Amino acid sequence: MVVSLGCGFDTRYWRLFEKPWNYVEVDLPEVIEAKRQVLGNIAQYLMISCSVLEEEWILKIHSMQSDNVLFIAEGLFMYLPRDEVIRIFNRLSASFTKSQIAVEVVSESFTKGIGKRLLKSKMQRSFGMKEDASFSFGIRDAKEIENYGNNIRVIEEWSYFEDPDIEPKFFRLFRNFKPMSRSQWTIMATIG
Repeated sequence: MVVSLGCGFDTRYWRLFEKPWNYVEVDLPEVIEAKRQVLGNIAQYLMISCSVLEEEWILKIHSMQSDNVLFIAEGLFMYLPRDEVIRIFNRLSASFTKSQIAVEVVSESFTKGIGKRLLKSKMQRSFGMKEDASFSFGIRDAKEIENYGNNIRVIEEWSYFEDPDIEPKFFRLFRNFKPMSRSQWTIMATIG
């Protein structure tokens, strides 16, 4: 089972396989409702409409399957309060075994001080985001998430700069320069 958290209008379900597969999306009720209106009867997978900050989705997933679940959180946790992200990790580690999570994270430097102010300004200017849009959760090191619950182990991490097909090619120069390669990256960890 794959569970996509804060999925928005992601099209992963159709991009990966041509036949139905065990996939669940979790997002705010208004997002899921809009997606259902757009997709109609096309969606052949479960959509859970609730905030990832609520425990309802965890209970529902656990009642369906408690092991061998892959959780995906892209472009989500960095916008949530730190204590809530830790609570989600803690709850997942208490509820699931033999599972994994792939989570996109940002450097802690973007969540405070000048780094936060610069990023907030860029988000408003370049992406037209609201004035209060900014990152709240960041980490210094991938291993940090191992402290967010029992039996969480980081098994891999990577960034865009490590992609062998990266364009433009000169970006390869940054793959070993941590301030760049670990400004925003993905962590894969086991749960349970």
